[in-house]
Amino acid sequence: MQHILTATGVSKTYRSGFHALKGIDLAIRPGEIFALLGPNGAGKTTLISIVCGIVNASSGRIEVDGHDIVRDYRAARSLIGLVPQELTTDAFESVWNTVSFSRGLFGKPPDPAHIEKVLKALSLWDKKDSKIMALSGGMKRRLMIAKALSHEPRILFLDEPTAGVDVTLRRDMWQLVRELRATGVTIILTTHYIEEAEEMADRIGIINKGELVLVEQKAELMRKLGRKQLTLQLTARLAQVPPALAAYALTLSADGLELTYTYDTQSGRAGIAALLDALSGLGIAFKDLHTTQSSLEDIFVGLIEDNTP
Repeated sequence: MQHILTATGVSKTYRSGFHALKGIDLAIRPGEIFALLGPNGAGKTTLISIVCGIVNASSGRIEVDGHDIVRDYRAARSLIGLVPQELTTDAFESVWNTVSFSRGLFGKPPDPAHIEKVLKALSLWDKKDSKIMALSGGMKRRLMIAKALSHEPRILFLDEPTAGVDVTLRRDMWQLVRELRATGVTIILTTHYIEEAEEMADRIGIINKGELVLVEQKAELMRKLGRKQLTLQLTARLAQVPPALAAYALTLSADGLELTYTYDTQSGRAGIAALLDALSGLGIAFKDLHTTQSSLEDIFVGLIEDNTP
């Protein structure tokens, strides 16, 4: 499969000696939604800034649709739209002029029909003549996306796109991202909201201390690293977990009326069947049971902790 963006051995060391990125290798597929997760200072924004030509890498190579971002900067950058974390706009300019000007910065000829389409898609059309200073925070965030889409990029970087917006607007933004992907735009987003990645992403990348810890299909990541728990509500109180059940590493509740079995999602059925047989053999009955599965947040926290000295 041809990739629309590839990073090979990308590192960044600042003059202070801080290693922001350490040999990042990453390949992004056309038309996917890729979520880059990591704690503050992990290197997410640094990586995006290098791809977008804002920061220079210390070493390594990045290509955008076959264009080297250093040797063929203009062609590479024209394929990229960036929505930064910070809302940086001219407060006294109108929405229409701001988006139109952004298109011109990339050498694209005026295209009022495209600007209209973008503003309508972002629910900004009725604000086209408004001064930016009059917009709400959520509208300003949408305006940043409109600016990034003004020159018809094939890749859209969203750096913390829903930071500081309410839950309703956040879900509207999720829907917008899906619609953009449906038009063929590749979406790469960083986020602190784990549910955002869980809701939207096709693949997940986890970065910590400048190193790419893991890149995986979301569903496969959940399958391989997710843990499930089976909780059994017992009909009679137990004083302790019987020694014969030690192999299952069961947890007994304080009141002695619940047993919890934590198991691997890949071998869960066999383990549960064996556990139920063992319980039956010991005469331990239960009146109800239910299962829970770890979320992407649980997986993320576990991976970060495992990779923290």
